[in-house]
Amino acid sequence: MNDVVSTPSFVRAFATLHAADTAVAGGKGANLGELAQAGLPVPPGFVVTAQAYLAALDAAGVRTKILERAASANPDDEPGLAQASRELKALVQSAGLPPTLRTEILQAYRTLGDGCVAVRSSATSEDTAGSSFAGMNETFTNISGDDALIDAIVRCFASVWGPRVISYRASQKISDEPAIAVVVQRMVDSDRSGVMFTADPATFDLQRVVIEGAFGLGEVVVGGQVEPDTYVVDKSGPRLVSVRVGDKTHKIVRGPDGGDLRVELPAHERGRRVLDDAEILVLAELALRIEHHYGSPQDVEWAANGGAFFIVQSRPITTLDRKPAAMLSPATGNVLLSGLAAAPGRVSGRVCILRSAEESGKLRDGDVLVAQMTSPDWVPTLRRACALVTDGGGMTCHAAIVSRELRIPCVVGTREATRKLRDGELVTVDGEKGQVLEGAVARAPQAEPDARMSQQGAPVAVEPLATKLYVNLAIASQAQAAAALPVDGVGLLRAEFMISDALGGVHPKQLLAEGKRQEFVDKMSASLLQITQAFAPRPVIYRTYDFRTNEFRKLRGGEAFEAHEENPMIGYRGCYRYVREPDLFELELDTLAKVREQTPNLHVMIPFVRTKWELAACLEMIDKHPLGKQRGLLRWVMAEVPSVVYRIADYAALGIHGVSIGSNDLTQLMLGVDRDSAVCAELFDESDAAVLDAIQQIIARAREHGLTSSLCGQAPSNSAEFADHLVRFGITSISVNPDAAQRCRGVIAQAERRLLLEAARRLR
Repeated sequence: MNDVVSTPSFVRAFATLHAADTAVAGGKGANLGELAQAGLPVPPGFVVTAQAYLAALDAAGVRTKILERAASANPDDEPGLAQASRELKALVQSAGLPPTLRTEILQAYRTLGDGCVAVRSSATSEDTAGSSFAGMNETFTNISGDDALIDAIVRCFASVWGPRVISYRASQKISDEPAIAVVVQRMVDSDRSGVMFTADPATFDLQRVVIEGAFGLGEVVVGGQVEPDTYVVDKSGPRLVSVRVGDKTHKIVRGPDGGDLRVELPAHERGRRVLDDAEILVLAELALRIEHHYGSPQDVEWAANGGAFFIVQSRPITTLDRKPAAMLSPATGNVLLSGLAAAPGRVSGRVCILRSAEESGKLRDGDVLVAQMTSPDWVPTLRRACALVTDGGGMTCHAAIVSRELRIPCVVGTREATRKLRDGELVTVDGEKGQVLEGAVARAPQAEPDARMSQQGAPVAVEPLATKLYVNLAIASQAQAAAALPVDGVGLLRAEFMISDALGGVHPKQLLAEGKRQEFVDKMSASLLQITQAFAPRPVIYRTYDFRTNEFRKLRGGEAFEAHEENPMIGYRGCYRYVREPDLFELELDTLAKVREQTPNLHVMIPFVRTKWELAACLEMIDKHPLGKQRGLLRWVMAEVPSVVYRIADYAALGIHGVSIGSNDLTQLMLGVDRDSAVCAELFDESDAAVLDAIQQIIARAREHGLTSSLCGQAPSNSAEFADHLVRFGITSISVNPDAAQRCRGVIAQAERRLLLEAARRLR
């Protein structure tokens, strides 16, 4: 092995670094140097530079080989990418550190004195406003001893070739040679730690500082492992505005062996405040100093030992993409009724009670639509409403789904809205609290969609994700706004909503009876093209119609074609219906074939598949149709009937490319709970152990048989724990409604970070 000619630039003390030194010290190292030189309380440390990483590869003679192997890695080939990552990391680890570089690092290590250090990757593109690489590279805490330190540094070097990093670089079109620096910093034996934002990340209020804190090391906060305390501070003063004490189930501390140790907290500790009022203001002052120094809102990590506070990281807040929302005045009106908060926002309007979609002419633009329940045939009416309130329904009913997509406030499951409210009455609907208030209360400004676009029209990712993030869509007019979001495509395009919207609420068989087959194809094609063109070249997965008989009957002409069923939720629907009524399925296939001639990013997904034979019959119809002859068509199935757990191998053998878990239907069938029932709403739990076990089996068996796996539902955006389960299970993608995309991106990123932290601990 050739030795490296040691130069001072290979190891740099914080005191010699500035924010502009990212090419040398990476984003994390450069920011720590900047903060230290600004006089902020940063624990002492040094940076092993990115040039040291490259020099180590040169000394071992593997740099060219690494670049050649990296060039052959296909980010879209997951198994191949994983294999490439393993080979690349092995090459870096085999190179190790040449003796002179090792000596220089250990000399700097001695200057930090006794005690443990944190060893943290600092990629040359991370923690900047453009790309963060958050949680993708390795970090090690409580490192002690020469050999342990060198091993941790080499592992950090190798992590620049992790599969998530390679994929993210490709998505960000970062083509320069990867390089990574490593921060070595004296560990703060934290009894408390957390994160603070110098702008409210939820409301985009630039006049607030939000501080989160928990006991022990900060990874429980950053990784979302516990519910932290949340303190809100008004910058004027500063002045403490609110305190919310979280349920902190455990903490991470340094164990007797020097490694991380999880300690469960007793009940009286879990609910104890992490910071008192005076300490909150001390931290807020530090946050404001940092924001003033950088001149922009910051995301800051802090740690405390006794009464001493330390800053261990700061980066620009990269998620303030929408205009800051004005703070709403408190809702002071009399509460008329309450229900489930189904779609956020607050708006005032006159009540219009409708008994059916046929009465839609009574609704004036801007009215509050009140109904017992809505179904897909209500979509044209909902477009004109400012809000929706229903007697029945749950969080996953049609009313809730469409309201979230149309971005109108919605309260469902009130049980008595149509009885207690009066036509023409002025009310305010608060979709975040699930309340209907008397009179007009301040209206909530609607957040604008994230329109951060590249020159080519592709969205710029706000959070780096290895798990693909898709959106659910149903209405063509929402496509442009949804396509502007940083998402990977449409994971679920609901045909039944589109049919109702594009055809004006007419039953498809009624059109056939009137000799208007071509009208169906033309109108549906026009709507579909609005979506496929907006998202091209990103994939759009079209779920063929899944009307239930009770919904189909409500369309014009539906009573002549639809039988009455006592249990339509588990009745004549989905794949079985296509087998029994091939003429309707043929209509959709004609439409899809026409659209794919212009936009081949459209693919097909079959819902509610119960048995192998009906799927085989359905796929045979596709194969015989001109659509089936088109190149590149992907065939998916919805995984929402529990029998799919046992039939993944059979479905794969039939030529299926992927499965998409419909968590709403899967949950109702696993637990025997009608998902639309307001009475049984508390029983509907997508996080139930039985449901999670089924989801895990579906994902595992899909991967075993070479199929991609997805999940479409709200659970991962509402629950960090649910997202953690999906990522841990190895799901390929998650699809949520557009209004939840940004929030879900954050919780997925947290889940991926937790896995990386756990993997790092196992490697030690």
